[in-house]
Amino acid sequence: MNITVEHIAQLLDGTVEGNPALKIHAPSKIEEGFEGSIAFLSNPKYEHHLYNTKASAVLISKDLVLLEDAPCTLIRVDNVYESLSLLLEHFKDDINPQDQEISELAFVDQTSQIGKNSGIGKFTTVGKFSTIGDNCTIGDQVFIDKQVRIGNNVLIYPGVKIYHKCVIGNDCIIHANTVIGSDGFGFAPKEDGTFSKLPQIGNVVIEDNVEIGACTVIDRATMGSTVISKGVKLDNLIQIAHNVAIGENTVIAAQTGIAGSTTVGESCMIGGQVGLAGHIKIANKTLIQAKSGLSANITEEGRKLYGYPALEYQNYLKSYAYFKNLDQIVDKIRSLEKEVDKLRQNKD
Repeated sequence: MNITVEHIAQLLDGTVEGNPALKIHAPSKIEEGFEGSIAFLSNPKYEHHLYNTKASAVLISKDLVLLEDAPCTLIRVDNVYESLSLLLEHFKDDINPQDQEISELAFVDQTSQIGKNSGIGKFTTVGKFSTIGDNCTIGDQVFIDKQVRIGNNVLIYPGVKIYHKCVIGNDCIIHANTVIGSDGFGFAPKEDGTFSKLPQIGNVVIEDNVEIGACTVIDRATMGSTVISKGVKLDNLIQIAHNVAIGENTVIAAQTGIAGSTTVGESCMIGGQVGLAGHIKIANKTLIQAKSGLSANITEEGRKLYGYPALEYQNYLKSYAYFKNLDQIVDKIRSLEKEVDKLRQNKD
């Protein structure tokens, strides 16, 4: 793909400082730039790379004041990350071309329905009475069980497993080896110490514009639905248990586990390796730092939490500042106790 700097600037509503006729054919990291590539600068700690980058062009903020002249053409934009996202959309088909044919090595049940311009990869199975919408790309070795519904413009990478009666909305991306609709962890203890399995007869509903990372597992509901609302972004290696509900536009980082029947609100940001106990509710716009754990409801919107069990973010940092110096604090207290004892003895 070849595109001029001027065309990129028009696409991103940016302004050019330098040569607008330069041809760009690939994106690059700013520290690994090369002739014909376009890089970006959003984090100030990488600014030093701007002054020696070999990239032909760099996206920067309209507000950035340069410390010296840059050796490349600059495109100034309002929001670098948002502009980068738009730009990469134009390069993604070159990097990841989509095959819109149904492979002869795929098995598609005669009762299923496949939409227009949708492709299905080798050794993929589509079960009875399932539907796949228009403009979908289903990779190799994907298993789609019976009575599954998949919307339009969905991209499913190789090895994904979607169990029976699950629903995938429009414009979703599901990465390799993710499992959707596996049984929830439901067992009833018996008097003899063994466990009786509770049938999991619900499903998983994934709404529009959701992206799910690789090797993530979303369990089906015991009854009703496990719901991933529209706009949610899930990282790799996440466990979401039965009857969980994730609110719109929430983002969750890798290795987080959410126990059964927990509700996470809208526009929350949850860091990696967070653990959420079951049957709790997390308010909208909650921010939870990595490695934190919650076992109680969060009812106030917009709280920032950290720690295990989680505390208010600033309170945790203050407490940790004391904790890491705890041995010195204890020594000082013991020293003060000795001085107090001496003063008492002298007074007596």
